[in-house]
Amino acid sequence: MTQTAPRRKLPLKERYALLTRDLDWDPSYVTKEQLFPYTNYEGIKVHDWDGWEDPFRLTVDAYYKYQAEKDKRLYAVLDGFAQSQGHLGLADASYLNAIKLFIQGVTPLEYAAHRHFAYLGRYLEGPAPRFAALCQSVDELRHCQTQIHTISNYNKYYGGFHSWSKMHDRVWYLSVPKSLFDDAMTAGPFEFLISISFSFEYLLTNLLFVPFMSGASFNGDMPTMSFGFSAQSDESRHMTLGLEAIKFLLEQDEGNVPIIQDWIDKWFWRAYRMSALVAGMMDYMLPKPVMSWKEAFELYFEDQMLGGLFPDLEYYGIRPPRHVQDAIAEKDKLSHEVYKVLHNFSFAASFTTQAPNEQHMKWLAEQYPETFDQHYRPVWEKHHRIEAEGGRMFFQGLPQLCQVCQIPMVFTEKDDPAKTSFRSSEFRGEQFHTCSDGCQWIFEREPEKFVQAWLPVHQIYQGNCGGPSVPEVLEWYGIQEGDNGEYKGSPDHKSWIGWHNGDVEQGV
Repeated sequence: MTQTAPRRKLPLKERYALLTRDLDWDPSYVTKEQLFPYTNYEGIKVHDWDGWEDPFRLTVDAYYKYQAEKDKRLYAVLDGFAQSQGHLGLADASYLNAIKLFIQGVTPLEYAAHRHFAYLGRYLEGPAPRFAALCQSVDELRHCQTQIHTISNYNKYYGGFHSWSKMHDRVWYLSVPKSLFDDAMTAGPFEFLISISFSFEYLLTNLLFVPFMSGASFNGDMPTMSFGFSAQSDESRHMTLGLEAIKFLLEQDEGNVPIIQDWIDKWFWRAYRMSALVAGMMDYMLPKPVMSWKEAFELYFEDQMLGGLFPDLEYYGIRPPRHVQDAIAEKDKLSHEVYKVLHNFSFAASFTTQAPNEQHMKWLAEQYPETFDQHYRPVWEKHHRIEAEGGRMFFQGLPQLCQVCQIPMVFTEKDDPAKTSFRSSEFRGEQFHTCSDGCQWIFEREPEKFVQAWLPVHQIYQGNCGGPSVPEVLEWYGIQEGDNGEYKGSPDHKSWIGWHNGDVEQGV
């Protein structure tokens, strides 16, 4: 009987190389240009794909084992929260309006990111970026699933959590995040990496996940906090991928520098404009606010990115984004201007809004000492007077939308908070309107792309949204009675009071 020697256990580094990079091969019956047809037309030159370091540094079996452990902990939290009627421990039912905006606006983006990173996992030429894109694709799918499973616990008790996928494709304020991802996914593979992996995930993702998930914890929403922090460890790897992508491309060829600078200028402003919805959510939708938009912007962007990252990128010839000073100039007013439009048009939204009470206005005045009492408190006090007389102000009519970011024209000039910021450009004999210098620059850089934008207001006027009346449009949106409008007196508000007084049975 012949005995075979036991197999040698490979060192981790060698095992990783065999199971990832060494799975690559040279094509024999097609050319590399035929196999990877999308990596040449953007003008980016790559001389050595082996120079790309995979930031995940995991084999597939280790990756799934690691993610499975995180899922076990998350679903234990979800079970405990559901069995103990944890939703009654929230700070207030109005907090869930922020979660409705999250699942309608952010969760579909996770799925879109899953799809496009899977595409990159096929079409990038190097084995390391292909494997990194594959892992991020699986990450994004897991984020989408855990967010749906977590937030669906609230669908049993509260309105506005149904039909979120349908709403993402149709409702006016959700065209803001959807149009950004549609723009990125119709770009080339390298521009997508700079747009999503670097400009969104590296520069701005902390503004979404860290303060918002801390806010969830502060308002008693442990499941949302758990899926947020479960995703945050993945986001750290995604940020590393974004940084690795930009440094790799910059080091490959000096000719890549102006192309990438142009993409940073565009995508910083696009991602920043989309984060305006997050600003309004942070400052106005959390009953117990934990951090203002201004404070988060200064900490996570001005200090960490402008003060830490961009000085390092100067070595490669990269400067801060073109319109970054405009973003800094807006930090004292961005959230107030965005939430005002959500408040005025919440009759056509799948969440409810309310004017901030005196305690909330005091907090806003402390966070924004140079602007709130002077410009925004008088507006909210007027709303309180109208409501004291039995009214509720909703804006009658449809707003004009920016041709690029698709946010209504609510922003003001950076040096005059009383004057609406309004820009106009001509293309092929037609006038197109944008909300800022940043959006105007983006439009005039690629007018052929942005004249095709699916603008919700234009679609209503053209008769493509169910009909000409508000009830017909709301039905086409998928919004049901009670989902929208004023929070005080809404079904969610009445149920909340009834459950805590003990005179309404849950689930009825």
